[in-house]
Amino acid sequence: MNFFRAFLNSPVGPKTTHFWGPMANWGFVIAGVLDSKKPPDTISGNMTAVLCVYSILCMRFAWMVRPRNHLLLACHASNESVQLYQLSRWLQHQRFLSQKENNVS
Repeated sequence: MNFFRAFLNSPVGPKTTHFWGPMANWGFVIAGVLDSKKPPDTISGNMTAVLCVYSILCMRFAWMVRPRNHLLLACHASNESVQLYQLSRWLQHQRFLSQKENNVS
């Protein structure tokens, strides 16, 4: 019970934005994982690249802010890996399309 009370009243506990901000950001990770089942031609390369940059910047913020926000860091590290996977799928699809156009010509 003391652990729960300490967590509840901590500077990064559920009474603060240091907790609820990362919890809301897990939606990006969940959406990215669910999108990994969709065909790669539906991926926006620009948006995926922006999400990669966004996650890198937010990882740095989570590391530098005091108190250090490990939950936000984990959330954006997970999002970065999911978005990099999506970006690799998009790039492979673009390469496949360009090879297909070269073979037709």
